[in-house]
Amino acid sequence: MTIRIGSGYDVHAFAPNRPLILGGIQIPHEYGLVGHSDADAVLHSIVNALLGAAALGDIGQHFPSEDPRWKDQPSTVFLDYTHNLIQQQGWHIGNIDVTIVAQRPKIAPHALAMRECIAKRLSLDISQVSIKAATTDGMGFVGRKEGIACQAVALLEK
Repeated sequence: MTIRIGSGYDVHAFAPNRPLILGGIQIPHEYGLVGHSDADAVLHSIVNALLGAAALGDIGQHFPSEDPRWKDQPSTVFLDYTHNLIQQQGWHIGNIDVTIVAQRPKIAPHALAMRECIAKRLSLDISQVSIKAATTDGMGFVGRKEGIACQAVALLEK
């Protein structure tokens, strides 16, 4: 068996008049995130982790922000495409571990729904998807409540 690990990272700034989408679900919050797509930092970091583990490039190569096809697209489209791509290469997902770095909103009340959404889209058991949250104790752009950062790690098996 061959095992590969990939890591992904994504950052988006807050913006008014946009829904906040994280992990494929809408979270009630006064701000959404700025981005060419729906700016789902959780799914973007997972896509990058999966692509990285399979050595298939990064999200910007597959879904460039200059391409109008991706304007306001749900990031679930990116996740589905990436899942199909890695399956075509013979890879299976072992697990995904995500850390959302945000001062606000509180992530814990929404973590289970995110895990369920991600697991369903990737045909995984919920036990294979982890969502955690951290703050920066007021430091940096996250601490100043200017945006959200997200890190993901994915294990692929062949």
